[in-house]
Amino acid sequence: MHQTSRPSDRTGSKAGMVFRVTSGNFLEQFDFFLFGFYATQIAGVFFPASNEFASLMMTFAVFGAGFLMRPLGAVLLGAYIDDVGRRKGLIVTLAIMASGTLLIVLVPGYATIGLWAPALVLLGRLLQGFSAGAELGGVSVYLSEMATPGHKGFYASWQSASQQVAIVVAAGLGYGLNQWLAPAQVAEWGWRIPFAIGCLIVPFIFFLRRSLEETAEFSSRVRRPSMKAVFATLYANAGLVVLGMLMVAMTTTAFYMITIYAPTFGKTVLQLSTSDALIVTLLVGVSNFFWLPVGGALSDRFGRKPLLATMSLVTAITAYPALSFLAQAPTFGHMLEVLLWFSFLYGLYNGAMIPALTEIMPVEVRVAGFSLAYSLATAVFGGFTPAISTWLIHVSGDKAAPAYWMIFAALCAFVATSVLYRRLAVKSPVIA
Repeated sequence: MHQTSRPSDRTGSKAGMVFRVTSGNFLEQFDFFLFGFYATQIAGVFFPASNEFASLMMTFAVFGAGFLMRPLGAVLLGAYIDDVGRRKGLIVTLAIMASGTLLIVLVPGYATIGLWAPALVLLGRLLQGFSAGAELGGVSVYLSEMATPGHKGFYASWQSASQQVAIVVAAGLGYGLNQWLAPAQVAEWGWRIPFAIGCLIVPFIFFLRRSLEETAEFSSRVRRPSMKAVFATLYANAGLVVLGMLMVAMTTTAFYMITIYAPTFGKTVLQLSTSDALIVTLLVGVSNFFWLPVGGALSDRFGRKPLLATMSLVTAITAYPALSFLAQAPTFGHMLEVLLWFSFLYGLYNGAMIPALTEIMPVEVRVAGFSLAYSLATAVFGGFTPAISTWLIHVSGDKAAPAYWMIFAALCAFVATSVLYRRLAVKSPVIA
């Protein structure tokens, strides 16, 4: 028997609803991204190797392994959220993410417990990935369902915007640690402090999530699919999920390129200081936070397809020239200019992509379908962006080589958008 919460239109303000649902998303993404920010330090503690490249590659491989769990979490947790409701499901995803983060905080280093150290860190990453597989979909669908008519793009964009706040806070903490602690202290134990802070605010986030009320749209549904029905519907719409995955490809690749990989790229490839790389990442997060709602609002006004097609094509054309310019003159200012350009493209594209993905999925499996498409894209494209970028530079000797990966993802997104909206134009001219 399903518990029916009071409809969301009885809550206070829409802004309060957005804050409560995205606060949990902030925490999950904050914990998730810290692993990428402190890849160099984590490599030294848990994955010691004969050279820096091998150690870093092992760390990024474990980072990417978390993304391999996302599709499983998307299907299982997404189906659960479609069955029991958005509110209850989002509380469960938060609990799983908190468990994974706490594990990473408490695991001793390789020098203390040997191979158990990387194994337990991997387990923590898998728990984080399993949770995140449905978190983004659950939050995005909640926001789209509680949005006022004609503003779904603007409301849904705050899911991604909350991630940018997480990036800004994480980068700010990293910068502060570099000012207060010596590099050796950061490498040995200081990197654990931001993870611990994430664990300490978990009770407050749980309180906010528990105060959420179910969306009116979900509460009004008479029939809700069983897990078996969800799997069957996803299978029947496999082509739609694949197209959605390719459409998300640019979002997830660009995002992890300009946020998670950027600090490591700035330090190890461009030889900039750690502080400079973190400041750039912080400012990129602020830029993303601005452009995402703008993209969502523009897509409400002019349609999803024009922004999706234009931004993906411009990204494919400008990615290599921009990174080549940076590689030839690696300064703080040039890195900031290039990443702010990518932030503009990403923000407008993703602002349109999130609501588009909620609209194209069958309503009865909206969370599971959204989450699966997004998670597959993250697993195939975004999650391994740091590892692939590191490998491309290593084998080619070209510091701008990560652009090839971004170009490939952007072209996949452009083609998928063209095919998807051509199909939708036949079935539903309103959506197209």
